[in-house]
Amino acid sequence: MSSTRVLVLNSGSSSVKYQLIDMRGGERLAVGLVERIGERTSRLIHTHVAAGDTREQNGPIADHEAALKAVAAELGRDGLGLDSPELAAIGHRVVHGGEFFSEPTLIDQTVLTEIERLIPVAPLHNPANLTGIRTAQALRPDLPQVAVFDTAFHTTMPESAARYAIDPKIADRYRIRRYGFHGTSHAYVSRETARLLGRAPEDVNVIVLHLGNGASASAVRGGRCVDTSMGLTPLEGLVMGTRSGDMDPAVIFHLMRVGGMSADEIDTLLNKRSGLFGLCGDNDMREIRRRVDEGDEQAGLAFDIYIHRLKKYIGAYYAVLGRVDAVAFTAGVGENAAPVREAAVAGLEGLGLAVDGELNAVRGDEARLISPADARVAVAVVPTDEEMEIATQSYALVNEPGNQNLT
Repeated sequence: MSSTRVLVLNSGSSSVKYQLIDMRGGERLAVGLVERIGERTSRLIHTHVAAGDTREQNGPIADHEAALKAVAAELGRDGLGLDSPELAAIGHRVVHGGEFFSEPTLIDQTVLTEIERLIPVAPLHNPANLTGIRTAQALRPDLPQVAVFDTAFHTTMPESAARYAIDPKIADRYRIRRYGFHGTSHAYVSRETARLLGRAPEDVNVIVLHLGNGASASAVRGGRCVDTSMGLTPLEGLVMGTRSGDMDPAVIFHLMRVGGMSADEIDTLLNKRSGLFGLCGDNDMREIRRRVDEGDEQAGLAFDIYIHRLKKYIGAYYAVLGRVDAVAFTAGVGENAAPVREAAVAGLEGLGLAVDGELNAVRGDEARLISPADARVAVAVVPTDEEMEIATQSYALVNEPGNQNLT
């Protein structure tokens, strides 16, 4: 029996998201979420897709090992257990791969050591990713485990885009450069945008706007990232749900010297109490738009600041690329908030950008164009699928010549 299934794991600090995908036809066999790990109110939601059966467990789940054992048990109830000979690999989302990892990688001790060494630049994410990997290895030590890095897609940026204008000796010593994030999403969406246009990825230049609670933009030339908005950490760039995005670095010194704030307090301010939430008290775009429609001035200003920053990046990446074939909106806000898409391109008709009001108002799960038929630059809504991208990359890696004996 051939092994064609990939289990995708996305381990957060207190959660595990997972999907089991059969790569023969890209069919999702099971999806689920374990949340509030380590609390008395832990919850596991599991869906056996073919049967349309969703089950929920509530009660304490002590740690990630217990969480993955619970996931394995649920999969086993559906005849999809981790002991199945059809399971080819487990693919893990790893947020930060630094400069070292530019492609999906089979996990061994050297890889684990490097992921651990990157914890100082990804303190919220890499430790949780490591925990998920080690737990999965303990459950299936014989199975190939693959790391797919959020930063990998952005390693093609030229040094002129990746470097900050600081002393290179200091930058190199402390690994300070622009790494970028959401890479699996940007890779998937840029490729799907080319497909939507009926063209090969290497022939298409795309500006990808991944707009969720975290938000990032990328300039993709011929399938390769040449610039992206997030930097050393996911704080740089666009206005986000709770993150400030771009800001004068001297604000930090000012808050220390004048405000008497500590580094940790400023870190919390900029990452958790800024962005849309800091501006108006809400980080849910649906609620912000409701308030805007009711005439709430604070929400209106937050929305305008969000759009202003977004429009600046569209213009900047248009300049970086020189020729733009498409602008693609993706992720929770990008896929669902028609007012954001409309406002983001309003006034950019001189760049060939426009949206058709009726097309923009349509809701759907499929990739689609929302620009007028005669538009010089296509504007698209392309639902992201990071789990499928991780599964695809993981499955391709374990089936490469020389790796096939692993499965």
